[in-house]
Amino acid sequence: MNDFLKLPQSWPRRLGLLALSIFFVGAGANHFINTGFYMRIMPPYLPIPYLLVLISGVFEILGGLGVLPHRTRKWAGYGLIALMFAVLPANIYMAQNPVKFAFISSSPLLHWLRIPLQFLAMIWVYWATRPEVPEASETNEPGS
Repeated sequence: MNDFLKLPQSWPRRLGLLALSIFFVGAGANHFINTGFYMRIMPPYLPIPYLLVLISGVFEILGGLGVLPHRTRKWAGYGLIALMFAVLPANIYMAQNPVKFAFISSSPLLHWLRIPLQFLAMIWVYWATRPEVPEASETNEPGS
């Protein structure tokens, strides 16, 4: 099984990857548990909000699981980053309409902070899903 997963050797990256997986599987499941919440934050110009909420939940779960196996990790990471770009309009919509979303936070600043936090999450995904660079002592090259 370890060969299937090939988790990163460094503890920070290993923990970061596992936390990433748990976060996205949990967030995706939450789309099915609290569907109404996600429908409320959908910008009104997007069609079929119910279906979009469910689809984004499915892809969050698939991405969260997909980052675990070594063979799918990089592409699952790309998929999660694309998904975060796709849901960015919901965060922008919340920031532009803070009164409508006071049930989340009464501070307009917190709604705006979600946007840079989303970009930090993209960096987290990229960092956690990139292949590790072997140390020089691990390579078989002459002179290493």
